[in-house]
Parts: sequence; structure tokens; C-alpha cells
Amino acid sequence: MKLQNRVALITGAAQGIGRAVALRFAAEGANVAVADLQVEKATAVAKEVEALGCKAVAFQADVTREADAQRIVTRTVEMFGQLNILVNNAGIEIVKKLEDMNEAEWDRIYAVNVKGMFLCSKYAIPELRKAGGGSIISLASGAALIGVSHLSAYCGTKGAVKMITAALAQELKPDNIRVNCLCPGGTDTALLREFLTAVPPERVASITQGSAIPLGRLARPEEIAAAACFLLSDDASYVTGVALAVDGGATS
Repeated sequence: MKLQNRVALITGAAQGIGRAVALRFAAEGANVAVADLQVEKATAVAKEVEALGCKAVAFQADVTREADAQRIVTRTVEMFGQLNILVNNAGIEIVKKLEDMNEAEWDRIYAVNVKGMFLCSKYAIPELRKAGGGSIISLASGAALIGVSHLSAYCGTKGAVKMITAALAQELKPDNIRVNCLCPGGTDTALLREFLTAVPPERVASITQGSAIPLGRLARPEEIAAAACFLLSDDASYVTGVALAVDGGATS
């Protein structure tokens, strides 16, 4: 029970990696606040957490809105008495060549992937400090480490997540708050399946099981959740400012 009695707020937790993280944290003893735009799915995940014997609450939230970011942090503390963990997982992907993107699409992906991280972290940090310290994990991507065709905007946002993580780790070291990010490779989620519909069919096999992935397969969301659990546990008490690649060797 590596996260016994800790309280975690997870954004984008209604499905995919976010859901897997919520369930893994609960299995390790954490109480979980599940935040997502899709409140019905978030509520279902909260019920799964409760079935594992931990407390849970679901919030509908748009992380690009400051009022929503502040509200979910405040309500989490009101519900559970403290906040020990923030997981900035909410994110979107737009598969287009740069020249084909419009300004609204560019602004939207940066709002969700970067501004959302900023707003949630801004309001979580004082509560983590009040709890005597804690941890922030943000979901970057293998696209923060290498360029990917048709994902220039996405790569830019995830590179920003990686560098904000590094800077925050320096800022928050006096407060006993560790800050790290995960850089998953191809993971079997709805987001990846949407990406695969937008690439030429002949590329699909190489992306999902080709030589570009030394381990020869996609990650399972549970494997990314396991890495998140490690970084947030006392096993990683001397780890901060790290961008941990969990990608089957794709960026090695």
C-alpha cells in the first residue's frame, strides 16, 4: 500500500491512462478525486475506486478554465481534508500538418495541454505545501523527446510540459514537493486509436508493433499507471525533475 491514506487529484481521469492511474492509486491505498469533462464516465471511475475500498469523488471540470481548476482543488480538500498528489493528465491531440492547422486548433491544444497544467498546479501547490509536501506528476509524451510527423503542435505542448516540470522541481524543492513527468510511448487508449485513423494504413503496423518499438508492442494503460505510482511513492523519494520515458525503448 504505497500510497496509504494519501489524497490524489487526477485530471482527465474518466478513461485511458487517467482511469488506470486512479485505479492503481486506489489499489495502493489512496483516496482519489476524479476530474474530467465527461462527468458520467468520471463518476463510473469513482465508483470503481470505491469498490477497491478507498474514498472517491467525481468532478466535471474544464482544466482550461481557472474557476474550474480552483474549484476542483478546493473541493478535493473540503472532501478529504488535504491534498498530497496532483496528476496533470488531461490532454488532447490534433493530428495535422502545421500548415493545415488553424489558429483556433493551435490555441485549443495549448490551452488544454499546457494552460491546464499551469492552472491546476497553481492552485494545488499551496495545498501540497500545507500538507507538508507532496508530489506533482504531469503526463508529457514520447513526443516531448522526439519529433513526430503531423503532431507538431502536440510535440510543442508536451515539450512545454517537460520543461515546466524541470523548472517547477527547482522552484518547489524547499517545500518538499517533488515534480516529475511521464513520457509514455504509444499506449492502447482512445487517443492513440484516433491518431491511427488519421495516418496512412501502411504506417499503422510500424507504429503499433514495428521496429520503432524495441519491445514490439503498445503499452497498456496499467503500465503507465505503475510508473506513475513509483514516482509518487516513497520509493522515489530522491527523484524530482525527471522526464521518465515509458515507451518500450522507442526513444532509446
